[in-house]
Amino acid sequence: MRRLPALLIFTLVGAFLLAPLVIVAGVSLNGQKRLVFPPREVSLGWYGELATSPAWLLPIGHSLLIAFLSALVAVSIALPVAYYVWRFHSRWARALYGLGISPFILPPVICGLGFLIFWASVGHFGRFENVVLGHGVFLVALPLTTLLLGFEGIGRESMDAAETMGASEWVAFHTVVLPLALPYLISGYAFAFVLSLNEYIIAYMIAGFTVETLPIKIFNSLRYGYTPIMAVVSVLFLLISVAILALVARVSDLTRLMGALEPERK
Repeated sequence: MRRLPALLIFTLVGAFLLAPLVIVAGVSLNGQKRLVFPPREVSLGWYGELATSPAWLLPIGHSLLIAFLSALVAVSIALPVAYYVWRFHSRWARALYGLGISPFILPPVICGLGFLIFWASVGHFGRFENVVLGHGVFLVALPLTTLLLGFEGIGRESMDAAETMGASEWVAFHTVVLPLALPYLISGYAFAFVLSLNEYIIAYMIAGFTVETLPIKIFNSLRYGYTPIMAVVSVLFLLISVAILALVARVSDLTRLMGALEPERK
């Protein structure tokens, strides 16, 4: 009986969170050019239009490529930082960790303004690679956090044992530590990928209209009215996010990554 109130609360919260997704999915099935729910004249025509519309396919391609590369940049920065913080519990390690997570703590508009001023001052404004680097630096905190969780689960005795047997630190890291931390590396990459897909402010401030990502395209399209194709794009990105989170859950402990506490052992 005690579980009934908790189950009811979780059901209500789940329904509240799922309702907008159900509505968006329903709107994407409208046959007419109207945003109504329940859908009228149910049709998959807007999905077909998305598949043949260069005006939408180009921003989708930009967003996917930027997310792929920026997540790679974020992981490339986070991996050595996380290893150093885990290996050496020093004042410098803590300072390096704080520096790594600081961009993500700040509001995106502040980071975007900083990137804007920097690229404008060096005469390199409005470039594709600027968005990749901006997202990569901004999202370093995600793989940094997941990698530290993974490293903390590895006993330092493993490194000491490998070095005692004659392995260099690089060999010990490559053969012992990295395989154990690989699921957390993949998880950090996946989180950075998903957030880069949906990031608008930094991309807009760095590249403006010269590199149109999908969030920028959606906001620009709102000026000319609402069409169900926006709901189609939202459903598409929702499916991508769900697939990526399912991958994370498969390769690592998703509940631990999301901050859940381990149950107490009796």
